[in-house]
Amino acid sequence: MRGESLRTIAAPFVALGPAGVAIRTRIKDLTPDDDTVLRLVGAHLGSLASKDLKRRCAEGLEHSTDTWAGRKRALTDTSSSRWAGSITKASHDQWALSRRAQLAHIHSLEAGIKTITSRLSLPVGEKGSKRAPGGYRTRQEWFQKSRRLRLLKDRLERERADHDRGRVRVVRGGKRLLNTRHHLDAAQLTEHAWRRRWEAERWFLQADGESGKRFGNETIRVTPDGEISLKLPAPLAHLANAPHGRYVLAATAVFHHRSEEWADRITTNRAVAYRIHYDVQRGRWYLTASWTIPPVTTVPLSHARAGGLISVDTNADHLAAWRLDQHGNPVGEPRRFFYDLSGTADHRDAQVRHALIRLLHWAKRHSLSIAVEDLDFSAEKTREKHGRQKRFRQVISGMPVSRLRARLVSMAAELGITIIAVDPAYTSRWGAQHWQKPLTHTTRKTSRHDAAGIAIGRRALGHRIRRRTAPPPHDQSDRMGHRTAQAAHGTPGREESRPRIPGPRTRSVSPDAARTRETSASTTVRDAPVDQDWVQDSLLLTD
Repeated sequence: MRGESLRTIAAPFVALGPAGVAIRTRIKDLTPDDDTVLRLVGAHLGSLASKDLKRRCAEGLEHSTDTWAGRKRALTDTSSSRWAGSITKASHDQWALSRRAQLAHIHSLEAGIKTITSRLSLPVGEKGSKRAPGGYRTRQEWFQKSRRLRLLKDRLERERADHDRGRVRVVRGGKRLLNTRHHLDAAQLTEHAWRRRWEAERWFLQADGESGKRFGNETIRVTPDGEISLKLPAPLAHLANAPHGRYVLAATAVFHHRSEEWADRITTNRAVAYRIHYDVQRGRWYLTASWTIPPVTTVPLSHARAGGLISVDTNADHLAAWRLDQHGNPVGEPRRFFYDLSGTADHRDAQVRHALIRLLHWAKRHSLSIAVEDLDFSAEKTREKHGRQKRFRQVISGMPVSRLRARLVSMAAELGITIIAVDPAYTSRWGAQHWQKPLTHTTRKTSRHDAAGIAIGRRALGHRIRRRTAPPPHDQSDRMGHRTAQAAHGTPGREESRPRIPGPRTRSVSPDAARTRETSASTTVRDAPVDQDWVQDSLLLTD
């Protein structure tokens, strides 16, 4: 690392807990009338949501509270005031999300242009270093990258112009599903099957909660007994089977997860938001309930470090964990929690969840905090940065960083486990440099990921990653040996010679033997004087 400029390493911090809760259950035993009503309401409100989103995107930066109120009044006549409020809020949130994604795309384009410009300025075939890439390998590659540079500059100019005007591009139902329409054979879908999925994704059946209202929501209401009813839009009011234009489903909802917390909220009329959605592939209806929770009080960093912690290195197929004591020394053996990220999204999500459950249960048994890297690969997975390393780009693109981080924080909050976030800079490199070889022996082969986990844990504990620096050979107390004892940074006398402990160094002799042992005359017969007369001692007479 000599001669290289290192970036500033951020201090570790305690990660904040989740700000909301969402639970889901399946709506079973729906009648054909219930299914028809849900489809009609979802399709009608979905068309209104599409029109409102179009108006919101057309407003751009001219949006204000007055324009928001105007859009809501226009929707109230064809739905209701509460449905109109939910639709306009969803449109505003979607526009804001697209705005943030657009800014992230601009930053990605700028990073790509900077990398290509730097490599084009170097001679063809010049080798790079670990910190900066070199020139392109061939003249043909240099020519192709010069064309790509022009393309990226055009895209950046267009994106910046849209960002300045407040223009975003949004597809209700998803851009990926929209493009699937042109590749039905590759997706193994028929046009009818694709149309059903497309329409279901564009339905709108969600309502925000209201504190003080009955059971926390007037639009979609769920009673403690599980009865589900919804307020019908004005054009569909003739389908009501309950007073005040409401429709009550024959099916009931039963929440198995956090059911007591949900029941406490609705019985006290606190706000609960609901969303009803249809899974076309399974042919099932689901109900999702969500609400906000107060911020979880985090413990001070000093308390989270007390007693040591469990450090975790995140990888493409497993979590490498090792327990460290408060001084930064590894305790016991390293552990690995594997997961398989192949297959469907549900399978990948389940694999990540099961790995985190095993990790959290291990931390709970020992009452320890968990230290993880604060990873962010948003600007690190472009082909301009890693060039021909396609496999490496696929690995970091497939790592479930954001999902794993969100799940770990929320699941740890339920178990009362503190999460410490650590800057990931140089942890893999320095961990392998200082810890991989010393911790490898005949019965244990320490991997690079295990060593990186130790580096993460030591940084979370406030220690240096490197082990104790050995003094010059002729200044060591044990003469040309390597000191492996750990001492905290700043400890007085940590580089001095070892103190002398009086007494023998073997376990077979008592430590006090050196002080009590004295030279005495021999008591053997052959060493006795020849002229000594034998005399019997007098006996002690007792009563």
